[in-house]
Amino acid sequence: MLGGGRQLWLLPLTVAVAIVVAACASIGSPDGGEYDEDPPRVVTSQPLNKATNSNRKKISILFNEYIKIENASEKVIVSPPQVEMANVRADGKRVRIELFDTLKPNTTYTVDFADAIVDNNEGNPMGNYTFSFSTGPDIDTMEVSGYVLNAEDLEPIKGIMVGLYAEPVTDSGVPDSLFRTEALQRVSRTNGSGYFVIKGVAANRRYRAFALQDMDGNFRFSQKSEMLAMDTTHFTTSCRPDIRLDTVWADSTHYDSIRPVRYTHFFPDNIVLRAFTEAGQDRHLVKTERPVPERFTVYFTAPADTMPRIQGMSFEGEGGFVTEHSVGGDTITYWIPDTNIAWADTLRFAYSYLDTDTAGQLAWKTDTLELVPKTTHAKQMKELQEKIADWEKEQEKKRKKNKNFQPEPNPHLTTLLDVKSKPSGTMDPNQNPIITISEPITAMPDSAAVRFLVAENDSTWVPAPFELMQHEGHPAEMQLFAEWELDTKYRLEIDSAALHGVLGHINGAVKLEYQTKKAEDYGSLYIQVQLPDSNVVVQLLNASDKVVRTERANASGRADFFYLKPEDYYMRCFIDRNGDGVWTTGSFDDGEQPEEVFYFPKPMTVKAQWEIEQKWDARGIATMRQKPEKLIKQKADKKREQRNRNRDRKKEMERESRKRQSSSGGGLNMGGLKL
Repeated sequence: MLGGGRQLWLLPLTVAVAIVVAACASIGSPDGGEYDEDPPRVVTSQPLNKATNSNRKKISILFNEYIKIENASEKVIVSPPQVEMANVRADGKRVRIELFDTLKPNTTYTVDFADAIVDNNEGNPMGNYTFSFSTGPDIDTMEVSGYVLNAEDLEPIKGIMVGLYAEPVTDSGVPDSLFRTEALQRVSRTNGSGYFVIKGVAANRRYRAFALQDMDGNFRFSQKSEMLAMDTTHFTTSCRPDIRLDTVWADSTHYDSIRPVRYTHFFPDNIVLRAFTEAGQDRHLVKTERPVPERFTVYFTAPADTMPRIQGMSFEGEGGFVTEHSVGGDTITYWIPDTNIAWADTLRFAYSYLDTDTAGQLAWKTDTLELVPKTTHAKQMKELQEKIADWEKEQEKKRKKNKNFQPEPNPHLTTLLDVKSKPSGTMDPNQNPIITISEPITAMPDSAAVRFLVAENDSTWVPAPFELMQHEGHPAEMQLFAEWELDTKYRLEIDSAALHGVLGHINGAVKLEYQTKKAEDYGSLYIQVQLPDSNVVVQLLNASDKVVRTERANASGRADFFYLKPEDYYMRCFIDRNGDGVWTTGSFDDGEQPEEVFYFPKPMTVKAQWEIEQKWDARGIATMRQKPEKLIKQKADKKREQRNRNRDRKKEMERESRKRQSSSGGGLNMGGLKL
């Protein structure tokens, strides 16, 4: 009985052990096997890669596994460029290419896939792959590479087309005119770093490089709005054997070794194209806006040096409008002083302006404009009456609560001009505030009605010399000029009714106060630019690549920046060829490159009461490496690398195993039996 009972007791224990062992085995069981980490591999193709004397327009490339093409429209480039876009698609284990243009004789054709080909299941990238063939007995295998940067701020340009023209055998150079009359001969596109590689280039032949934001798909510069770049020099292709050092990684954070890799180094590999959009863009009327009866705004695509003309149709003559316009006149606001014109339901007039015609020239064009305000005069009056009624009710409530209540002036019965200053309050001593008024004024205020005062001993205000000037083209703005001193209080006073708006409004008494900072609140930066050119403009930038201060360097290249707030500044300069103080773009027809721009490669930290002197060899660093990474908005494409998922899988399984052992104390102990 005892023995039998013992056997009965062991039975459930055996079952329990079996369950535990089965559970442990289940936890550590294979999870479907190892991943396929091998990239796709070409088995064969028709025609063969690098075939010669081939005129096949349908190409088939067979891989060892199912594949797909990612971002084909962005990454796959066919060269020479095709007028009718080639059909490139994945079909199971094949890539099929169909060319529709007539094949050119004795020409190398390349289909550059970059890293677009991946396996269908795991997404393993094949790496950069190019298929090529030649219609003649020889095939061109050279490459050239470089960068395309925005000429104004050295920002990398992604997706812009880059192309070559070969020097004619009987000529001594590649004429500029080809860029207007003939399609680019070899092409590529830039990646997120602005980098490009053009393949299938002939050896020992002279070329010129161009870049083009091709708007109409004809592979040549044919529209003013197309961004372009032109290399003024010719280059000859070449190559040599070379060695690079590749890092072999043990895992994502540790490298195993560095090994030398032999490869063919193609030249040139450092072409830099500075892209720009020409001035004098096509000018057209974009839209008109009339938010209120008293003004309307007209928007153009580009400026012009001649203002439009108005001939009334719902009113007599030109209307007596007061204009306010942006620099160049691409945005114009018209104020309507005459209430008979302004308060009419519809403003109808003939509007004549300079417009770009079909020949690309500015010519006069006349449109009939009919403008209805979004808020009519009747609606304005209704809203005013509602405000007056609400104000009167509020006054009555106050009177009932307080028998001694004195009625307040009704703010809705008299509309005063709104006068503001920027900056106001605390300011730097190198600033001259802008006074803005809510509507244009008919004339500058009488000098007797304006006073500028400086505080002495914080209690006495005494007159100080100043000048108040109206901005040209901005009748609703004035600028205050004075000899500003550090740590000093100032006040600008304008008497009531000194300012008369074009709509009949006047100002109330104005008192604007300013306080300059102390010397110890600032630092100074002295820049010595080392350039052979004497006409250099230096700009300080913030972390958003926006200009905060500009100074022209003297004849020796020195630019001094005083009264700088303590913070990090970036620096940019340009060679001001025409001496106008602003960066000037290029012109293709005139053969003018845009004004050359340089960046200092790191930020300058300015601290209070510090004076920093910095020498700057503007050409000491390659152009494509000058702009600090923190200022670059166009980030590089994420590099597609082979994923070692089996290594990660193995590590994960090892971690799970250690966890199980740790939680069980190295095993399961039941009644002295360790599992």
